[in-house]
Amino acid sequence: MSDGRVNADQEQEQNLVKPTGKRSLILLLTTYFCLFVGSIASSLLAKYYFVHGGSSRWVSTWVQSAGFPLLLTLIYFPRYVFKTTTRRPFTRFTRRHLLFSVLIGFFLGINNFLFSWGTSYLPVSTSSLLLSTQLVFTLILSVLIVKQKVTFSNLNCVILLTLSSVLLALGSSSDKPDGLTKSKYYIGFASTIGAGLLFALYLPVTEKLYRSVYCYAMVMELQLMMELSATVFATIGMAFDGGFREMVNEANHVFTKGPTVYWTVAIFANVVTWQLCFAATSGMVYLTSGITGGICMTALLAMNVIGGVVVYGDKFGGVKIVSTVLCIWGFSSYIYGMYTKSKKAELMEKEKGEYSGVKTSEDGGEMEVEMGNVKDDVAAADDRV
Repeated sequence: MSDGRVNADQEQEQNLVKPTGKRSLILLLTTYFCLFVGSIASSLLAKYYFVHGGSSRWVSTWVQSAGFPLLLTLIYFPRYVFKTTTRRPFTRFTRRHLLFSVLIGFFLGINNFLFSWGTSYLPVSTSSLLLSTQLVFTLILSVLIVKQKVTFSNLNCVILLTLSSVLLALGSSSDKPDGLTKSKYYIGFASTIGAGLLFALYLPVTEKLYRSVYCYAMVMELQLMMELSATVFATIGMAFDGGFREMVNEANHVFTKGPTVYWTVAIFANVVTWQLCFAATSGMVYLTSGITGGICMTALLAMNVIGGVVVYGDKFGGVKIVSTVLCIWGFSSYIYGMYTKSKKAELMEKEKGEYSGVKTSEDGGEMEVEMGNVKDDVAAADDRV
């Protein structure tokens, strides 16, 4: 490659990290909207699968990552269909990126399997209680891995959201399934704790990896490789355990809504919504931070409860109402803390004659959202993985 071409590519990369403030805000809001829709829809559809006769843990694991080809639209369409960028897909995608994304994807596949195993055995109350601890693990691991600062804002939010989840679990004690043996309970307990720990590790590790990328599209490229790796893990498990034959049997003989609904809703719609959830989670971590991504996902627990009430007619008693209020309170306080902190930082930088908020075409600053940055120095970023 000639020096002129290298310089052109580097100039192109520099231009890519100069979104206007309006575009950056729209991207952040769109990402959270996708997380909102994906998280709630995937939870409701996962329940739909089991409610109507589905029982395979490997099928439940496989659908969580099998939608990775959908990410190709986010990677290739901007350049070749919409003509909104001149960046070539997988530009500056190094062997190091490939190695890390494949390894993370492998552990993500294990996390998906543990999650499916735990939810197949444990009652909703216990599962919610155990999974809520992932936010505490995320904060601790973020401090250790990415040197996340513990502030009143994020600590207060973690406490309130965890308390909200505990209350929600206690309020769902009547959901315990019949015939749950002690051995199955302990298996489900250990599996759910393991899933919570792995996902808590996933968030700060991906945050550290995303510090080596310079645009949102590259995040989707890394996510594609992670999901591909997780799907390979699930597909091998499906093949050895007869999961694909079990899917056909469930569709034709077990699922109460018939084969058409099984393939279109229980499988395909599950695949799409899980992919939307995970892709939006990655985008949220890149634009903000791992702990913010974890807080946003935990805050959606209240919306999942409301979704269960609306769609499945779940009971919505006083404990769940208090839990929902605490959840909204904790999340709102965190958002307000982010807002006030960004305003103070903006004011301080203006007083110094420099603007360090979201980059605009006029002042050429740096996009900064709470604890996550869009990077200007691409070469230096590659060395930070």
